[in-house]
Amino acid sequence: MIRIPGFIKGAALTALLPIIIAILVVTFGSGAQERILNLFLINLILVVGLQIFMGNSNIVNLGHISFMGIAGYAAAILTIPVAIKKTIIPNAPFGLATFQLGPVEGAILAILLAMLVALIVGFVIVRESGISATILTLALLVIVHTILANWVELTRGMRALYGVPMTLNTWLVLIVAIAVIFFGRWFRDSPPGLQLRASGESLVAAESMGVNVRLLRLVAWVLSAGVVAAGGVLYVYLIGSISPKSFYFDTTLLTLAMLILGGMNSISGAVIGVIIVTAGFEIMRYFESSPVIFGVKLPEFLGLTGFFLGLIIVLSMALRPKGMVGSDEIDETLQRKSG
Repeated sequence: MIRIPGFIKGAALTALLPIIIAILVVTFGSGAQERILNLFLINLILVVGLQIFMGNSNIVNLGHISFMGIAGYAAAILTIPVAIKKTIIPNAPFGLATFQLGPVEGAILAILLAMLVALIVGFVIVRESGISATILTLALLVIVHTILANWVELTRGMRALYGVPMTLNTWLVLIVAIAVIFFGRWFRDSPPGLQLRASGESLVAAESMGVNVRLLRLVAWVLSAGVVAAGGVLYVYLIGSISPKSFYFDTTLLTLAMLILGGMNSISGAVIGVIIVTAGFEIMRYFESSPVIFGVKLPEFLGLTGFFLGLIIVLSMALRPKGMVGSDEIDETLQRKSG
C-alpha cells in the first residue's frame, strides 16, 4: 500500500479553497470578477512566498515585494516586442531593446535573476535577527524601488512600460498557485523547514543543537524570493504593463496584512488571510463608490480600503497575534480535534 506523505494531503486540503473559489467565479461570475480572481490568486502566490521565509524564520520581512518588482520588470523588458522597445526604451543597456524572448524563457530568466539578487543580499540579511533584519529588508525595498523609479533608460522611470504580451488565463494562474501551496507546505514540513521554525522559536537552543541557522535562513530567503518573483511575472503577464508604484509600500502592507491576519506560521493561514482580505477589500470598495442600499444613497467613503487594511493589522496583532488559523495547518487542527 502506497503511503501518501502528510504534507501532500494537507496541501491538497488547503488548495481546495482557491480551487472552489476559482470554479465558482469562472462558472457564475462576470469578466470583472474573474479579473479580481486572477489578482487574488497572484496575491496568494505572493503571500505564500512571504510565508516561506517570514513564517518559518519568525523574521518580519518588508522587502519581499522587491523581488516581485525585479522579476516583473525583467520579464516585461525581455518579452516586449522589439518594435515597441525601440520606441519606449531605445537606449536600454546591454542591447535589451534589440531582441525579444518568449513568455516562458522570459519568465525563467526573470525568476532566476530575482533569486540571484536574493542570494547576494541574503548573505547580509541572514546574519541579523529581529529588528535589525527587518530594517535591512525595508532598506532593500527602498533601494530597489529607487532604482526602478530612476533608471529611465531601462525602466522608463515612473512612466509605465507597456506592450507586454498578455498570455495568461485563469486556469494557468490557478495551477501555479496550487503548485506554490504544495511547495510551501513541503518546505514547512521538511527537515530544513522544521529546523528553521525551531530557530525562530529559540535561536540559542537551535544553534546549541548544531543547526546551521544562517544557511537555513539563506535557503528560505532565496526560495521565498523565487516564489514572489513568480508572482511578479504572472502579474505583468496578466496586466500587460508595469510601473514602480505597483511594487512599493501599498503592496507590501497588503500582503503583510493578509499573512498576519491568517497566521504567518502556516500555509493554511496564508491562504485564508488572502481570502478574507480580498473579500473585505471588495466590500470596502463597494461602499467607497457611494452605493444605493434600500433606496438610500450612501455618501462617499474615500480611503475606506486603507482604513480597513490598517484596522486588520491592528486588530490582528491585538486580538489574534498568531492569526485566524494559528500555528497549525487546517489538517493538523482537524486531526487534533478528531483525535
